Amino acid sequence: MFKFIKRAIIIIVILILSFQLFKIHRDVSHVLSYRPMIEEILAEHDSTTNEDLILAMIYTETKGQEVDLMQSSESSTGVANSITDSRESVKQGVTVLSANLEKAYDYDTDAWTAVQAYNFGNSYIHYVAKHGGENSIDLAKNYSKTVVAPSLGNKSGETYRYYNPVALFYGGGKLYKDGGNIYYAKQVQFNLFLIKLMSQF
Repeated sequence: MFKFIKRAIIIIVILILSFQLFKIHRDVSHVLSYRPMIEEILAEHDSTTNEDLILAMIYTETKGQEVDLMQSSESSTGVANSITDSRESVKQGVTVLSANLEKAYDYDTDAWTAVQAYNFGNSYIHYVAKHGGENSIDLAKNYSKTVVAPSLGNKSGETYRYYNPVALFYGGGKLYKDGGNIYYAKQVQFNLFLIKLMSQF
């Protein structure tokens, strides 16, 4: 009886993992279908921003399942989901990311600071520059708690569970309410690995 239960559990785990791998493969393949559009937009703007990084950010933001691919509406109009054209979403996203990367370079911080600033806002770059010059979970966590969350009304440090594998691995998956995503850069970093891996096939 015990062996039967053990085998049943193993089979269920294998099925769940197989389904998750299928979903990842499907979603990454869908995001990769936007590569030609991204290449065109980068050429139009004479931008040297890495297209794989943009694809990884699209995967992180929406997995290519929403019109506002890069969730860039708020940086454009101040209103979420106000962009109703995927190309415009990527144009705005590229504009914000490129500006962040330039500012990160000017402030002598790393590129992942610029990526995290896509989620937090570009003031985060100045914050990191004053605290060692390199993005980290600890810096992002402190900035989220002391700057982002209070600015949006969470002055008590209220948190909630964020069930994401990368977030769970790096910090138990806890986020501050209204405090942005402290794991954003790490998620993009991991998704960049997926994009590069899948691009080889």
